[in-house]
Amino acid sequence: MMLPASNKMQPLMAPMWRTTLALMYGYDQTQGAQQQQQYAQPQQSGYGDQPLYPEPSPPSLADGVRAFTTGSLSAEDFQQIFATSKVYCPRGDNPGFLALHNTQQPVIPMFTSLKELRRYAGKESKYFVITGAEVIDLLPTGYGFVLDMEGEHRMVFDAKAVEQMVDFAMRRMYG
Repeated sequence: MMLPASNKMQPLMAPMWRTTLALMYGYDQTQGAQQQQQYAQPQQSGYGDQPLYPEPSPPSLADGVRAFTTGSLSAEDFQQIFATSKVYCPRGDNPGFLALHNTQQPVIPMFTSLKELRRYAGKESKYFVITGAEVIDLLPTGYGFVLDMEGEHRMVFDAKAVEQMVDFAMRRMYG
């Protein structure tokens, strides 16, 4: 059975607003998921998989500690490195930081690398990893912390220094 010509299905036309958007923003939404975008592959040099212009990597926390303790890095620059770096913390059976209470003020040992943590706590020790920003956010009031307790460039931050770090982070975040 044939349908009359007037009853044949017509292709759906894109609404006028889609055409306008396509012209304004340079893409065609009428083709939908049928066409996949092709992305250009990054050019490689003749030396294996090395890109032509490698991205500079940010300084590691250990590098920041060394530079700060030798005076070649400002406190603000150190805090920016600390905030984005991974910090290794020993842990017990319960969640949370392990604190040392045999000091003038309670401090929490933290480490710039797993190697430094293992040097202090042993190969089979339990640990967790968080960012420096999370340390500043989660550290209990009245506690300080020690970075790389057994390391060459050990750094101690007392509770007052931690408060200053919190203030700096708040100013940087909220103005």
